[in-house]
Amino acid sequence: MPVIILKQKKGLSVEQKRRIVREFTETLVSTTGVNKELVTILIEELALEDIGKAGKLRCD
Repeated sequence: MPVIILKQKKGLSVEQKRRIVREFTETLVSTTGVNKELVTILIEELALEDIGKAGKLRCD
């Protein structure tokens, strides 16, 4: 059961999420031969105040 977890800042549209799920699934299936029914993709959207980089919050 392959699971792909995408962590992303908030702001993706539903159509963008549909495309991500479709294309990530197609890539995994064509690369590994896994059955597409076994592929799970989790999209976690985060606010900029929930993301830190180089010692600072992204919202700062």
